[in-house]
Amino acid sequence: MMRKIKQVTLQIIAGVNIATIVILLITGYSGWLRPETFPMLSNIGLLLPIFIIINLGFLVFWVLIKSRGMLIPIVGFLFSYVPVRQYSPVNIPQSAPAGSFKVLSYNVWQFGDASHPNPVLEYIKAQKADIVCLQEANINALGGQYVDSVMQSDYPFRDTIMHGGDVVAMFSKFPIHGKERIPFASKGNVSAAFRVQIHGRTVIVVNNHLESTGLSPEEKSDFKLMVKGDLPSDTARHVSKMLIKQLGTATKKRAPQAEAVARYIAYHRGTPIIVCGDFNDSPVSYVHRTIAKDLTDCYVATGNGPGISYHVNGFYVRIDNILCTDDFTPYDCHIDRSIKASDHYPIACWLKMSNKH
Repeated sequence: MMRKIKQVTLQIIAGVNIATIVILLITGYSGWLRPETFPMLSNIGLLLPIFIIINLGFLVFWVLIKSRGMLIPIVGFLFSYVPVRQYSPVNIPQSAPAGSFKVLSYNVWQFGDASHPNPVLEYIKAQKADIVCLQEANINALGGQYVDSVMQSDYPFRDTIMHGGDVVAMFSKFPIHGKERIPFASKGNVSAAFRVQIHGRTVIVVNNHLESTGLSPEEKSDFKLMVKGDLPSDTARHVSKMLIKQLGTATKKRAPQAEAVARYIAYHRGTPIIVCGDFNDSPVSYVHRTIAKDLTDCYVATGNGPGISYHVNGFYVRIDNILCTDDFTPYDCHIDRSIKASDHYPIACWLKMSNKH
């Protein structure tokens, strides 16, 4: 009798494990769903880490209880290898070779408290990156003269593009020869392309700040409380419904922005391109997949772990990126958690340009 109960229990657990894998696959490959058609489902990739952890738990369970059952979570991870690696890669660290240059991308959230001396500017100077792409970078909030007094000696070239009050900026040790805004519909977000001369070659650097979630500070605070389990059940249900609707609306706006950036990249195929910035979407999203098509995701190629770059209000996910064409080989892409002046952590990477012309 006990043997029969144990057998039935293991069968039920196996069924739950299989159901978990199905959800793991749905969340992992949700980036293939068009947000215009499936606005609610297009954000379920945010749940991917939960089902990775659950499947890992099942793997440990089967190892301890019935080793043959390990095949279930292992097969699940094999089928979900691509999105799992996209979310949390594992790589052998390699040092950047001579001749590489460093790229830093950072959503500076209007330079924190805009104080003088400014911790964001001091941090950037200390990193000694060759190209710095900033988002939400209203230099006027600090004062242009102050910014130049701090940065000019290290970065003789800087430029900005503003649209709808949003500013993306570039500081560079290499000459900047031109810029243009990538046109897409948005009241307060912008993508811009800067032409930079690097080692005698023209390189396009695309700096992005795509549509945000649109959540108010109060709504973000409620979400954080919900994640912690500190909200009453009725309030939690209301917050979850509101969140699904808001995220779906934002994703519908963000998708055509990503498509516009992808078209720009495709149009300039053959020119070395670096793509940086705040995509405001997860590594397995439609937005990321659309922009990263035919590009190397430098973090996935060389980074380790989930690399969380947005770190407040209960939203812990990597939404900041550095991508490049195959004209470059990336090294040591990482999220730097040493500075907390913004709601984002900076992402940095070394790139080595190939000799092909």
